[in-house]
Amino acid sequence: MNKTPILPADADEAMESGDDLYDGPSKSQRKRDMAALQAMGAELVALSSDRLKKIEMPENLRDAIADAQRFTKHEAKRRQMQLIGKLMRGVDVEPLQAALDEVRGVSAAANAKQHRLERLRARLIEDDGVFQEVARDYPGADITRLRQLRRNAVKEAEQKKPPRAFRELFKELRELEEQSAEKVGAGETATDDTDE
Repeated sequence: MNKTPILPADADEAMESGDDLYDGPSKSQRKRDMAALQAMGAELVALSSDRLKKIEMPENLRDAIADAQRFTKHEAKRRQMQLIGKLMRGVDVEPLQAALDEVRGVSAAANAKQHRLERLRARLIEDDGVFQEVARDYPGADITRLRQLRRNAVKEAEQKKPPRAFRELFKELRELEEQSAEKVGAGETATDDTDE
């Protein structure tokens, strides 16, 4: 005995016209999307607390990530990662992805900043007069410390030693750049508040 399923009238019309009843993602696609969110959550869990503070996200997600960083048992961590993936379904992940890209140095803005700071470091090594520019652009800069790092970097290069001060100089310049960006961001927020 062959039984045909009883379908609503509009389903018959949709089948005759070739239209699908369901245009949403397949179960497999939903699983892949969830796995991608969990992977992004794992990247967030791997970040330091200082980096996480700089990334905008809902407080419940931030708390879940902090808990996952605390957990040491495999099963507890696995369940927490699933929770993070679930929480991320309700979050706009594009800003999180952009922040992770910047951390990894993937974004064009991060690459441009990296190259600009490398050029500034090279100019500082070549010309002591560039410190005036640094003092102007970064008012909070410790010029004495930067000069000492420059002298040490030049000595290291002359003596063919590992470039420890050279790297430290770059690190200091990067921190100055980040502090400057934070001040600009805070200034924009204050301006926005006064406009209301």
